[in-house]
Amino acid sequence: MDLSAERPWLRSYAPGVPATVAPSDESLVDLLRDAARRFGPRIALDFFGATTTYADLDGQVSRGAEALRRLGVGRGDRVALVLPNCPQHVVAFYAVLRLGAVVVEHNPLYTAQELTRQLADHGARVAVVWDKVAPLVRDGQDATAVETVVAVDLTRALPRRKRWALRLPLARARATRAAMTGPAPGALSWERLVAEATPLDAAHPAPGPDDTALLQYTGGTTGTPKGAILSHRNLRTNAAQGRAWVPGLRDGEETVYAVLPLFHAYGLTLCLTFSVGIGATLVLFPRFDLDQTLAAVRRRPPTFLPAVPPIYEKLATAARERGIDLSSARYAISGAMALPPATVELWESVTGGLLVEGYGMTETSPVALGNPVSPARRPGTVGVPFPSTDIRIVDPEDPSRDRAPGEAGELLIRGPQVFAGYWNRPAETAAALLPDGWLRTGDVVVADADGFVSVVDRIKELIITGGFNVYPSEVEDALRRVPGVRDAAVVGLPGEHGGEEVVGAVVLDEGAEPPDEAGLRAACRRHLAGYKVPRRVVVVEDLPRSQIGKVLRREVRDRLLADG
Repeated sequence: MDLSAERPWLRSYAPGVPATVAPSDESLVDLLRDAARRFGPRIALDFFGATTTYADLDGQVSRGAEALRRLGVGRGDRVALVLPNCPQHVVAFYAVLRLGAVVVEHNPLYTAQELTRQLADHGARVAVVWDKVAPLVRDGQDATAVETVVAVDLTRALPRRKRWALRLPLARARATRAAMTGPAPGALSWERLVAEATPLDAAHPAPGPDDTALLQYTGGTTGTPKGAILSHRNLRTNAAQGRAWVPGLRDGEETVYAVLPLFHAYGLTLCLTFSVGIGATLVLFPRFDLDQTLAAVRRRPPTFLPAVPPIYEKLATAARERGIDLSSARYAISGAMALPPATVELWESVTGGLLVEGYGMTETSPVALGNPVSPARRPGTVGVPFPSTDIRIVDPEDPSRDRAPGEAGELLIRGPQVFAGYWNRPAETAAALLPDGWLRTGDVVVADADGFVSVVDRIKELIITGGFNVYPSEVEDALRRVPGVRDAAVVGLPGEHGGEEVVGAVVLDEGAEPPDEAGLRAACRRHLAGYKVPRRVVVVEDLPRSQIGKVLRREVRDRLLADG
């Protein structure tokens, strides 16, 4: 059967990429077990030079699972993780899954209000958190189901010499230590719990492929944060699709850089599960820091680097200026925002490797489309559907009506990586998932005759800045709290590096003095993570509204663009 007749994009696949990938019949727990069996002595994790082999990682996960079991965690329970990238994050993630429980990832840069809202929604009783944010979680406990807070000290994962250096009576050492760790009164110690635990009984029931593995909060197509339900099968199959997409990868020989946060769907799959699936060494960074990343290049050069465009631009520019060899980076996959052709040219001229763009969303685990990792790629597009993934482009007002090639319409996706729905949100699940399994993405796209897709616009009003999702309503609520501000609308405007900037338009109370823009932004920081704070705030006389009084954010955006 000629599949390319119905799926013209198959003709553009890189040599060796299959048309289909069988949905996995095993869990993510099995993925780690298999890696430990195949690559036991190989380094699985590198954290500032401190290393963990796959055999050691498997053992730590077993003890971590037993520690959580003793805290009452059982099958189907949600466990909140509020952690930056660190070895403890990887261990806790797989330990929760080993019990058949459900991981819920959270951004450790969230404010107390943001964390409390999500913790209250999913009802986790145990939270494993970075010790610096443990007080925020405890402050909101009365409004959540959290009973036990377990604190993680990042410095405990550092090499011994670096831990010793942090104890020196020097200002720089004190500042570094203060940035990495802090007091967590009333919390248990993750490191102590794991060290004192015995391995989990091997007979303890493991999860199945259809069990829920992860709740990942996203705005979906409506902009209201809610938990996307992702199964072991969803996540493991998407990791397998990613592996198939890059046939030149060598199992047990690659080095992947985790400059993307593991609490983000993109970093979680392309680092946390994809890397384990191919037996790669995962180099962990708590956050992207240019100097730390380039120092790691000298110690353990990357071969595969998933990131966002600004990171590629900064790394390539600095490597060229400092004479650092990046030629080890054979493959790089960009996502979360548009990839400028100039960034592709710069990166490939410095590394000699390939940089391609992909497309995904939390609801697709997250990757659904990608540019071929071959000369067939087409910069400026997000590529073609992954193996076992189908797309349709339809009339946004009537998804039963398909658009012709070259006509703009809403992108629909169907495949084994598509999620099961939203946590406790049946109405929103029904709006996103059509009865025949198609996911409405809320993105307006155009596809050419070969199936290459270009994103035109978003139906949803989600803002993506620096690869992170910003929900306008949250920022608007923060602006309205400022004295003198009567109303607000928040939109995304084009940024310098191909992404978006958060920009607010505010209407003042009658007679109110024009506020200081810096003061408005400072007021927002009390309620929002830093990346959500508006880069600019513009005072306007009124906000355009629909006949029922809803603010028309698209018109606000158009006005701000017209005004420069």
